[in-house]
Amino acid sequence: MATSPVETVNTGADKAKLAAVFALVLASVAGFYLLGRQGALVQWAALGGGLIAAAGVFLVSEPGRQFVAFARDAWREVRKVVWPTRKEALQITAYVFAFAVVMALFLWLTDKTLEWILYDLILGWKKS
Repeated sequence: MATSPVETVNTGADKAKLAAVFALVLASVAGFYLLGRQGALVQWAALGGGLIAAAGVFLVSEPGRQFVAFARDAWREVRKVVWPTRKEALQITAYVFAFAVVMALFLWLTDKTLEWILYDLILGWKKS
């Protein structure tokens, strides 16, 4: 049984940076609502500025660097994907729609058959 290592924030500096990120996000949201009388431009500037500052602090922390490394690896993997051609994508889409229609008809026919067997033949209820 393999155990995977649990990654935590190790240093006090990283903990302080993450606390600052949290405080900046809260301050920017609070500033957005508290600056309501100043106009929409000031509100959005306070929110955007605070969130950009929070993102900047996050990116210089160890979890931020790990996130950037993960994003780079993910992008590298996305570029390796062999995407279908337009013709292949349209064919697969047509197959999916055709299968959905066939299944819908099958389920409708099964439902009506069971309804006829149960209500008309077994119970003797006639629909009016």
